[in-house]
Amino acid sequence: MPKIQGGCLCGAIRYRSEAEPVMTAVCHCKHCQRQTGTAFSVVVAVPRGSLVMEGAEPHVYFDTGTSGKPVLRKFCPQCGSPLVSEAAAAPDLDFIKAGTLDDTSWLKPQVNIWCDSAQPWVQMSEDVPRVPQNPAFG
Repeated sequence: MPKIQGGCLCGAIRYRSEAEPVMTAVCHCKHCQRQTGTAFSVVVAVPRGSLVMEGAEPHVYFDTGTSGKPVLRKFCPQCGSPLVSEAAAAPDLDFIKAGTLDDTSWLKPQVNIWCDSAQPWVQMSEDVPRVPQNPAFG
């Protein structure tokens, strides 16, 4: 099992989870594009409640997903690094922003999601399944 630990750019917030990742996805939704400032976000889903955060209290941006349900996007108040998202549409999962992991050597995306809104110049591997919008959670 990979050791899941990481933190923000400035080090004010650290996190860890002993849980096995549920999935690793590349999200191409417009909200992830805006939050990351790039074409997509790579996320690692872990069971809700397994993530322990230490240090500064993250700020939360209260977003709304296409489901109409809330999405809490947590980020460092000092450096602005996006760290984790909690989506009410997937109540059993926390989505860690993979770029904040200390060790990413084990990452292998299992699915591309929100491909309907992917940037046209992004090339996706034929080996990784594509979902037009959200996958079915639960």
